[in-house]
Amino acid sequence: MFRVFRNICSVILLAALCALFANEAQTEAERKRPREYGVKIGVMVPGANNAITDVEGVLVGQVSLYEPALRSPDVGICTGVTAIVPYEGNIFQNKVPAAYFQGNGFGKMAGSTQIAELGNIETPIVLTNTLSIAAGLEGIIDFTLESNATAASVNGIVGETNDSGLNDIVGRHVTKEHVVQAIKEAKDGPVQEGVVGAGMGTTAFSFKGGIGTASRVLPDSLGGWTVGVLVQTNFGGVLEINGAPVGVELSNILGEDGNPLYPGYPNKNAVEQQWGQIENPDGSCMIVVATDAPLDFRNLERLSKRAFAGLGKTGSVYSNGSGDYIIAFSTAPGIRMPMSAPSIASTNGCISADMVHNDAMSPLFQAVIEATEEAIINSLFMAEDTTSGGTTRRALPIDETLAILEKYGRFESPDTEPEPEPEPIRRSGGSGCNAGIVLAAFVILPALTLVRRKSK
Repeated sequence: MFRVFRNICSVILLAALCALFANEAQTEAERKRPREYGVKIGVMVPGANNAITDVEGVLVGQVSLYEPALRSPDVGICTGVTAIVPYEGNIFQNKVPAAYFQGNGFGKMAGSTQIAELGNIETPIVLTNTLSIAAGLEGIIDFTLESNATAASVNGIVGETNDSGLNDIVGRHVTKEHVVQAIKEAKDGPVQEGVVGAGMGTTAFSFKGGIGTASRVLPDSLGGWTVGVLVQTNFGGVLEINGAPVGVELSNILGEDGNPLYPGYPNKNAVEQQWGQIENPDGSCMIVVATDAPLDFRNLERLSKRAFAGLGKTGSVYSNGSGDYIIAFSTAPGIRMPMSAPSIASTNGCISADMVHNDAMSPLFQAVIEATEEAIINSLFMAEDTTSGGTTRRALPIDETLAILEKYGRFESPDTEPEPEPEPIRRSGGSGCNAGIVLAAFVILPALTLVRRKSK
């Protein structure tokens, strides 16, 4: 009987140990946003989800394609689609005011000339990879024609970054069906970040980039408007977070062999050699800005220009080979542009709407700068090590980054009390369970054996 009892205890212990190790592995892989660690960017308050979907009506859908060894270990699929829908309804029939700003123009943004001419958009916004622009347009056109069968012209909006470092980009694996799927599956609420959708194969600051999002809500005294941002990060530079020189500090961390553990950044003692040390900073960053503030295309253009300042605060150098584009739109229902013009006889062809005054724009400018900066940093914090086509892109090292931020006084305590654990990235709360397992392994079973021996 005792032997049976001991065997049962052994089985239970073995299962518990397996659960412990599985839990530890899962905890190591968890990624959290900066705010969950106590890193707060800016001074304004984020929305409920700290995402572009905090702007009422905005929806986000994503389709991810991942087959790391397609035909051989050196060829893999790592790409996707991210769709931003301004509101649920027929956007083609009731267009939303929009504007765009081109930072560095080594890239492609389909539909931009009509935005500049007419000041509105009539379709969802799609982000994907460079050679899938055509598939993006075809998907948007198919989706639009489902509800507007007689439309003879559709101005699809498609932005891109080049993910060929991890993706078989020439294979053009994104299809128009993927685009339609992303649009139709778009939803409100929290937005998945990091290695997802159009951010599957991207690289930022030599680490794994991806999709990031953030938002800011103005106090009622300043209008109460919300500004939301979504980014697709795929660019270079020298990483800064909250003003701390994270990239420079990471370059000073040496491995056991004496070489930099995180190469790709200029050492602070050899800045004059930075272009010989920094990894290729070329790439692109697509930035989508949404707000519920009633802004016309002129003030939306001003808003989009300020988002570029948020990109700069992260350390981007706007390199020669970078395509940096910002598109901003307003979801305010009262300023949408109907497909059919009002009767000239009754209204002289005019429409009227309340607009935010120029003097009230500055808080919105600050909001978009903060949200853009945080969205970019979110994309890095949430990305994971990714391997495709024989290449591995490492994620930003969280523990080292947090230590650097603490060194420079950029690390605040979280709003809620954290669990008492030695490392910020380990927040499973299983320390009591772990202690119990260790107790069982080294005390209970030996004791049972001792009792068995004495009974003989």
